[in-house]
Amino acid sequence: MTTKASINEREYGYLGKEKESTIITMKKGQYVAGYSVGILYLDECWYPVLPGNVANLSTYDFPVRLKVVPNCNQERIHVGDPTLLDDIIKAAKEFEAEGARAICAACGFFGNFQDKVAAAVDIPVYLSSVVQVPWIKTGLKPSQKIGMLTADAHGITPNLFKSCGIDDPSICVVRDLGRLPEFSAIIESRGSFDNEKVRKEVVESAINMVNENPDIGAILLECSDLPPYAVDIQRAVKLPVFDFTTMIRWVHYATSQKPYYGFI
Repeated sequence: MTTKASINEREYGYLGKEKESTIITMKKGQYVAGYSVGILYLDECWYPVLPGNVANLSTYDFPVRLKVVPNCNQERIHVGDPTLLDDIIKAAKEFEAEGARAICAACGFFGNFQDKVAAAVDIPVYLSSVVQVPWIKTGLKPSQKIGMLTADAHGITPNLFKSCGIDDPSICVVRDLGRLPEFSAIIESRGSFDNEKVRKEVVESAINMVNENPDIGAILLECSDLPPYAVDIQRAVKLPVFDFTTMIRWVHYATSQKPYYGFI
């Protein structure tokens, strides 16, 4: 099937008051409907997945679907293990066949494969919160930078930036959280953590990063485990905070437009 034919077959339907259709069609192979964003997630992780986390379904006020990438663990994804590519593309293509309108992921280090996965499917792909960097930078003063909180600074490489469409990594100030006493429970898959201690560590790291770099104009939470603390970070540093959920909401609304009703 050609790309054009595949796109024409995809349904962007919406049933509402303005149009009561009796003829309903669906793409062959699509056995689940009513969602737009498919989210790829890691295998073999063991720690609490809190509300706000990308992999916690109560995070969203719209339906999403999750799909594990087999054998895609933290060790492999953090270093951008190239042997993961085929499995990630396979999962992405499954989402496409099943009716997803866009594909995201639940770890910022999926960004190592952003460009290749986007080239392999015919629906939009936004695998890492890092893809927001060019858009965030556009809204800042030329002299301002983006403060990035990450679970593993060693994984924030030139390759990841390039794959996510970022030509100048120097616009980001990166702060590593992975070696903090309590937050490290996530990296080490310890099975539990003290949430208030994690919150305190994350907020203090953000405050210190901004105090040490007064040219920071916005915060980006690279890690998919950080959105539960976004509001606390924002209250503390008083800056815009972008994360995975800001990206996934943006993708969802772009692919699930609904008609407006109201007064003129």
